[in-house]
Amino acid sequence: MSMFGSLDPLLSVSLLTVLLMLGLGQHRHAGWLAVAAYLVQLILLGVMGTMLAYSPDKDMAIASGLQIVVMGDTMSWAMTGLGWFFAVVTVGAALFTAWFAAGAWSEGRQGMRLYQVCMSLNVFAMLLLLSSGDLLSLFIGWELVSWASFLIMAQRGGEAVQAAFRYLVYAMSGAVAILAAIILLKVNAGSLSYSAARDYLAGAPTSILWLCIGLFGSGFLIKLAMVPFHLWQARAYSLTPGPAAAFLGAISSRMGLFAIAAVIMTVVGMDRLIELEIPYTFLVARDLWLWLAAITIVVPTFIALKQTDARMLLAWHGIGQSGYMLMGLMLASPMGAAGGLLHVFNYATYQAALFLTVTAVAYRTGTTNLDRLGGLVTRMPLTFVAMLLGIIGLAGLPPMNGFVSKWLVYKSLLAQEMPLLFLAASIGTLGTVLSVYKLIHNTFLGQLRLEHENVREVPWSMVIPMLSLGGIAFITGYMPGLALDLVTIAQQSLGITALDYHLGGVNTDSGSLDMLWVVSIMLIAIGIGALVFLAGNRSKRVHQFDNYAGGHFLSSDMRYHYSHNFYPGLMRVIGPWYRGSIRWLESVLVSITAFSTSLSLGIFRSRFASYYPLFGAVVLLLWVGLP
Repeated sequence: MSMFGSLDPLLSVSLLTVLLMLGLGQHRHAGWLAVAAYLVQLILLGVMGTMLAYSPDKDMAIASGLQIVVMGDTMSWAMTGLGWFFAVVTVGAALFTAWFAAGAWSEGRQGMRLYQVCMSLNVFAMLLLLSSGDLLSLFIGWELVSWASFLIMAQRGGEAVQAAFRYLVYAMSGAVAILAAIILLKVNAGSLSYSAARDYLAGAPTSILWLCIGLFGSGFLIKLAMVPFHLWQARAYSLTPGPAAAFLGAISSRMGLFAIAAVIMTVVGMDRLIELEIPYTFLVARDLWLWLAAITIVVPTFIALKQTDARMLLAWHGIGQSGYMLMGLMLASPMGAAGGLLHVFNYATYQAALFLTVTAVAYRTGTTNLDRLGGLVTRMPLTFVAMLLGIIGLAGLPPMNGFVSKWLVYKSLLAQEMPLLFLAASIGTLGTVLSVYKLIHNTFLGQLRLEHENVREVPWSMVIPMLSLGGIAFITGYMPGLALDLVTIAQQSLGITALDYHLGGVNTDSGSLDMLWVVSIMLIAIGIGALVFLAGNRSKRVHQFDNYAGGHFLSSDMRYHYSHNFYPGLMRVIGPWYRGSIRWLESVLVSITAFSTSLSLGIFRSRFASYYPLFGAVVLLLWVGLP
């Protein structure tokens, strides 16, 4: 162990937060203490970001003084620009979700100590993973994140435990694959350092290279919940308690994207992925990743369209949006990589806002069932505004930041002449627009239900973080250069040339984008439209229980609610395809998972279960020790 490093204050404060929550988590002010702790961590990350941004060495990493020698290798922690970028999003998401939970939401709730400990433990585990300096520390951080996520998912009990256990089966399967790849590199490269693995793979046989890509890739894609490894995420996230679901939805699965960037793109190398041909096809290894991303954009998005629970709808969209991030990164151009990384930041802002708005609605109404909501805009107007800002961002429409990151990915696809992938990304956006309209309509628009007549807005401790996240999504859509400052630090640490950008957007040879002009013109047009509407003075206020449809006036004694089966025409078109293909694939994967789970439980419940870890350790030591 060496002296105290520049990274250690951040890790120390994060660990101290876990200990404080363990001791004081049930105290009525523990939530505000957690908010203060995350704010301190964000400030420390700001200082580190200044160091990285103004360092002449673009490969600079902020190191920890902690070093541990394991089997002849030095395990260390150091945060590069890539890890720093993901850490900012992680701690930022924790700050806003903790803020939401600190006040009225937590009052009178049981188990708040466990909740606060699990949240802070997730942040600490993610920071360890994001600052991993070698393959062994990466694996340890990876496992800590998996178990911390399991704990926070399982808090509610009942169905949540089952969903969390399903996630754990997936996570452990991925961990075994990653561990196998690490051992393979240790045996052949002689070291667990990133540099040794990179040097070995630069000249490794094709079979070894494919094996490493397959093992690492499957493990990382499970965490990222990419098709076909996606079935664990929607139920696990939707059943996670309140604001914790917003945190997981915003950043947790992006740890898989970080690992793909840190290992697949950097250690294996984009050059090898582009050169490595897939036998008996006209594709290369990178194309496989791109098409996995494209399928993930389309399939989960249209599954989200069929959901009748708001949290499930958002959780399915979380899977689909991962495809845009991976697609942008794998394009590996300045524009594509910037788009993929920017989408990580943008998605975290509006997805966290959306999950919090749905939690606020559940707090007041007791349900997230879209068939049992409606008309809440007059009762919860500020929550409505926050959801409106969030769904515009999720749909990828101006003036919100989601438009900018998707635009960069689209332009990069066109610049690299990939029209089919562009078509897939566009279809995904169409599905997103349809489903987010369903979300806001069935929650806030239409006729108010009688049982919600006395519903009122949530307290300010919940409103402010929701609106703040929506505000960030708007500001970074109006002035995307603010977020691109963060992206550039991560992009340069990957060895990708920084994008030419300015406060309002980007400048490229194939076209430019200036959101300062786009949004300003939109705001002026909206203002003119509002003046015309108000000047006409022909509007007539009616009670919200009254409605009009099909040539008939509908009053409170005649209920009219068409939220269920919201897109019947579209469902007639995609329904047979969904039932015939997607559900069949889902049932196959679920059956495989259930069989694997039952087999694993049967093995580990046998009378010889206590000898299995010993046997595995002996085999591992013999393998590593063989010449």
